[in-house]
Amino acid sequence: MICEDGWTENYHFNVPQILQKNGAQLLCNISCSPFTLNKNHKRNKVFSAQVKTCNIPLLYCNNIGIQNNGKNVFTYDGCSCLYAADGHLVANSKRFEPDLLICDFNTLSGQLTSLSKPQPDMSETEEIYAALYYGAKKFLAQMHIEKMTIGISGGIDSAVTAAFYINVIGPENVLLVNMPSQYNSQITKNLAETMAKSLGTNYTIMPIQKSVDQTVEQITTTPIHNYTANNDFHLALTPLATENIQARDRGARIIAGLSAAWGGAFSCNSNKTELTVGYATFYGDIAGCLALIGDLWKHQVYALGRYLNDVIYKRQVIAEDVFTITPSAELSSDQTVGKGGDPLIYPYHDYLFKAFVEKWHKVSPEEVLVWYMEGTLETNLGCEPGLVGKIFSTDKAFIEDLERWWRLFCGFAVAKRIQAPPILSITKRSYGYDHREAQLLPYFSQRYLALKKELLQ
Repeated sequence: MICEDGWTENYHFNVPQILQKNGAQLLCNISCSPFTLNKNHKRNKVFSAQVKTCNIPLLYCNNIGIQNNGKNVFTYDGCSCLYAADGHLVANSKRFEPDLLICDFNTLSGQLTSLSKPQPDMSETEEIYAALYYGAKKFLAQMHIEKMTIGISGGIDSAVTAAFYINVIGPENVLLVNMPSQYNSQITKNLAETMAKSLGTNYTIMPIQKSVDQTVEQITTTPIHNYTANNDFHLALTPLATENIQARDRGARIIAGLSAAWGGAFSCNSNKTELTVGYATFYGDIAGCLALIGDLWKHQVYALGRYLNDVIYKRQVIAEDVFTITPSAELSSDQTVGKGGDPLIYPYHDYLFKAFVEKWHKVSPEEVLVWYMEGTLETNLGCEPGLVGKIFSTDKAFIEDLERWWRLFCGFAVAKRIQAPPILSITKRSYGYDHREAQLLPYFSQRYLALKKELLQ
């Protein structure tokens, strides 16, 4: 049978049983099944149930490698398996590398045996690291990219990205650049330089304040002529527009320019939480050749950082302060490490956004509001119990937060995701091929509006 013929859990047409009824002594599944987190646990459950039902052994042979459809880079982990007729896993192959499993099959008794033993299970973070390492290494090789330029801010996203690429292609092939403005703290500037020293890689500092000031001055002081009214006028910049000028100056001017001079390509450091609501700047921090951590929620980025320190480097290449400082883009006096951080409360919003995207039946504001009113929201989302009550003091505050992010998720963030770099996919719902979307207006159901009215009254 071919690949999906084996995934019969919810199908009326059961290929393994049909093969068994027609005399099959051994089931063979030839597959090209992309890796996703926890997929092997699901696969083992499905295949084990099949062989128990059919009472004949099963051989599962899966592909390795990567596929790139322009918006996603999918990895294939192999992990081929042998199942005995009673459903237990006899052996499985190594992940993300060619392997050979040898077994004996007794055609008289129907027994299948092997000298190989099952590979040990991996934790979620181990799986994430293995898939990203394999996918990034293969992608860079296929694209003939031998060098990477990475903006490093002193925060966790750029730190993990930098440590990862250095592990893949070596410290001599990575250039880290810190681009402080007047809002960047000495803490984060020191953390960036300390990490570069610890990794023994290439590092430079290129301040942006002078060029940002020049851009702001040009935009606000250069007259614009209206040929209909035959008069001149000037533009003003909002604080948000000024913040975006900083991000674009870093990405489009410095990092892209450095990459051209250094050779190779440059990295996108955006995570999945940020991509979900468009917390990134067009042609700024959302640019690059590959979004290495674009399918990781913020808490997974932190976990990967710990794993890089503890398991891969076996020393603290990412300083402890990177894990403990308040995440902040440091783009204004109100948004700094020491004052105001990111507008996202990651221990809550990670799980809320995940429900929007990754649940099999994707969650809408209606379900969220029902769970909130029932008192089951944390349980259904999977976040810390009691967290919602700590964050939101009133029902109105909760609703305003929910609607703010839902509007962005369904609205302008879609345009940003469409133009974002390819994502190295590790979940069954990465943005791109597995989460297809169009730029449409956000929608609130009639029941949601009725529940909202009831709650606010």
